[in-house]
Amino acid sequence: MPSTRLDRSGDGPVRLGAVGYLNARPLTWALDRTPDRWRVRYDLPAVCARLLYDNEVDLGLVPSIEYLRCDDYRFVPGVGIGSRGPVASVALFTRRPIEDIRHIALDTSSRTSVTLIRVLCQRRYRITPEFVPHGPDLAAMVRDYDAGLLIGDPALEADAAALGVTKIDLGEEWTDMTRLPFVYAAWTGRAGAIGADQVRWLREAQAEGTASYPAIAAEYGSNDVAATDRALGYLRDNMRYGLGADEEHGLQLFLDYAADLGLAPRRRHLEFF
Repeated sequence: MPSTRLDRSGDGPVRLGAVGYLNARPLTWALDRTPDRWRVRYDLPAVCARLLYDNEVDLGLVPSIEYLRCDDYRFVPGVGIGSRGPVASVALFTRRPIEDIRHIALDTSSRTSVTLIRVLCQRRYRITPEFVPHGPDLAAMVRDYDAGLLIGDPALEADAAALGVTKIDLGEEWTDMTRLPFVYAAWTGRAGAIGADQVRWLREAQAEGTASYPAIAAEYGSNDVAATDRALGYLRDNMRYGLGADEEHGLQLFLDYAADLGLAPRRRHLEFF
């Protein structure tokens, strides 16, 4: 697809494609209140990626692997969704020991998580299972296959014990293997899509969101005290927001591993607005 250079350095709302998961709310919490600057729509990560690629949004909070899909893509500096250790919401649920897994059902809502399990199978577990696309129905996944990859709020809320399976946290597995954070998603767009003001506002929105965990958790819990407490603990203890030097290093390593697996045409260095 030919690259399309845009220029939104002036006034007017920027079209944003964002994900509706809890872990994205610290980045979008403040944006909903400024419709003069942002026009936000919420979708699954894979849908956000398609909208960005098709130029239906200017920026997408897309799976980080999408960066390799278009040479003209840039990241917003300093803003991202990641973890350093257990993430809780990206996990492999298995009814067999890892070395005995023959097939994995994949929740294809996010290409980054699908790529991450492929990288871990090759570089950490040294196994070559069959990968099967599947809807995010964990009971069906582990009934019909040895293991299932689930992401987002469904993974966070899944009861592994009730299904008789083991939950393997992929954020923890990545950090154990690399000693680095993992970046799941970041604001991404084509060169020229936004200017310096929009970059600053997105960074300010992240700062406001990370200072608003209790309010975000209460919104998510919707008067359910236990759900609110779980959400608050997840945001405080599992998630990590921003793109510092370690996050950039971890992201670059992941993208390089993905390219080495043939999941992208070539390696590519990180570029920013």
